[in-house]
Amino acid sequence: MIALGIILLIIGFIFGISILWTIGIILLVIGAILWILGAMGHAVGGRRHYW
Repeated sequence: MIALGIILLIIGFIFGISILWTIGIILLVIGAILWILGAMGHAVGGRRHYW
């Protein structure tokens, strides 16, 4: 999810499409939150580790 967010940020920036920029930021933030929760040992989405 983090990688997809970064890709959308780059594409949105290059082509000047603001909706891709916004979706990229949202995916990046959600991915970072899930990654932090998984690293702390909390089960995320039924998994012990979230990649």
